[in-house]
Amino acid sequence: MSQNLENCHVGVENKLGVVRPATEEYAEDAIEALKAQKVIAVPTDTLYGFACDACSREAVNRIYEIKGRIHTSPLAICVGDVSDIKRFAVTDNLPHGLLDSLLPGPVTVVLTRGESSILEKSLNPGLDSIGVRVPDCNFIRVIARGSGSALALTSANLSGQPSSVCIKDFENLWQHCDFVYDGGKLPSGRAGSTVVDLTRLGKYKILRPGSAKEETVSILERHSLLEEVTAT
Repeated sequence: MSQNLENCHVGVENKLGVVRPATEEYAEDAIEALKAQKVIAVPTDTLYGFACDACSREAVNRIYEIKGRIHTSPLAICVGDVSDIKRFAVTDNLPHGLLDSLLPGPVTVVLTRGESSILEKSLNPGLDSIGVRVPDCNFIRVIARGSGSALALTSANLSGQPSSVCIKDFENLWQHCDFVYDGGKLPSGRAGSTVVDLTRLGKYKILRPGSAKEETVSILERHSLLEEVTAT
């Protein structure tokens, strides 16, 4: 993925010692931090995000604390590959090939969590669905694979504040992260991912237009899904 490394780029040398390039040679430290239940900041194919082990109660609670977010506001998860999704959510109700057509990419698919999900119970309590991402961004996919888990993922900003397209945008929050991985200025603007609810058989519902709505809808309809119409 091509990223603009100018304007917002911050060098490795900094007073906190937490900023690292978002390259594979630095992935091992990120993986170890995740396994130690720490929070890191990473680029995705849309925005910068805070990430932690989605199967760790301590780490999930820490993300909520950093963002100043109430626990009823749901977090998405990120996995390394489409084939990993079935460990955390129900996929057998979806048309064959749909997830591979949507992902990797700037799309969050909302799926039924299911009884067999191995996610931490404190993640999105009271909800039987979960938003899942496989970003088109090599670094976060490498660390998700290496962690052996799913990553809880949310935008790197205080709740209610503008999203971050470079690490300077959330510099006031670096102190709460074990590492901040710098992928330069992200090119997609602040729209975030397109969020689509796929929990109803044969239906879809766009919950947030995001940065890829038209392409997403085209793929959904090519797989014979119908838009769920909200009753008035």
